[in-house]
Amino acid sequence: MKKEYPIIPLFKQFIKDSENGKRLKKNGEKIKPESIRNYHNLLQNLVEFSIQYKFELRICEANKLNKREFQSEKNYWKKFYLKFTEFYYKKGCHDNYVGTNMKLMRVFFNYLKNDKDVSTGDFQQLFYIRKEEIDILVLSPEQLKFLIHDVTFHESLTPAQQKIKDIFVFGCTTGLRYSDIYLLTSKNIEVGPVDWYLKIKSKKTKTYSTVKLPNYAVVILQKYLSKSSKAKLFGSISLFNFNKTLKVIGEKANFTNPIQITREKLGKAQNIKKINTDKQDRFCDKMSSHMMRRTAITTLLILGMPEHLVRKISGHSHTSSSFNRYVHYAQAYIDREIDKIHRVLEEY
Repeated sequence: MKKEYPIIPLFKQFIKDSENGKRLKKNGEKIKPESIRNYHNLLQNLVEFSIQYKFELRICEANKLNKREFQSEKNYWKKFYLKFTEFYYKKGCHDNYVGTNMKLMRVFFNYLKNDKDVSTGDFQQLFYIRKEEIDILVLSPEQLKFLIHDVTFHESLTPAQQKIKDIFVFGCTTGLRYSDIYLLTSKNIEVGPVDWYLKIKSKKTKTYSTVKLPNYAVVILQKYLSKSSKAKLFGSISLFNFNKTLKVIGEKANFTNPIQITREKLGKAQNIKKINTDKQDRFCDKMSSHMMRRTAITTLLILGMPEHLVRKISGHSHTSSSFNRYVHYAQAYIDREIDKIHRVLEEY
């Protein structure tokens, strides 16, 4: 008789072991809080899915199954994958989010196999991981220069908006993630005889980088430097308020050109429209903290910095596949500029 285990209690134990340090990453580090939050979200969706679809969530010891039972179990997990991904798509999710959650299900299966000695049968290999290429939205060099240098525009903003604009410009210059910017203290600033440098260890990748700062970034830092070496340079601003204010700043800067956002479901591209309106999205509507790092990397590439140096500054390894997306974007920009030159040469 095949032995069955209910999934939900096992998944709760998986989360608990991840939280208390019993389960670690392959390099021995503790599981990050962001990952644990994702586990909790997946658990909530598993419970909701089980109730909504009346789908019993359980797992069997695969090494104790006969041939017929093994095939039946394989069919069970094929059905689970189809129904669970259908559940996500009906909620309006796209391929990246669905793929991420199926990847977490694979992680859970590996935990059962390696930490709990449950023979899973490796049915997690049936969980296809879809990925989609999301459009990279970045400031153009002209837009970035406007935010850096236009004094009249800066003075038209409220003090709170000026601070967020300063932080945004600083992020678009240094390529720091939002999470890294708000950990900065005076200890991260190295002042030389002539130049200022930013020394940082990425919270996400654990890589170190030293970045020489331009004069306008130094001016921004001087506004917010504290005498306390422990005080955060830019204080504390919630991500929600940062992104909300950034959209207002973008609108005031007339970054209002219409844009079309495309997302994928089941590998098929779909145009994303605003809910309950026929109005098209504007560039300013999509401005967010993610744009800082993307703008910095793309600007460096566009303006001619060698790729290996940009990788070093941004903390991308030489094998990073995600970095290639920035290269492709920058190449498209370069191609357009070359076309302008070619048109001039073709006219006689």
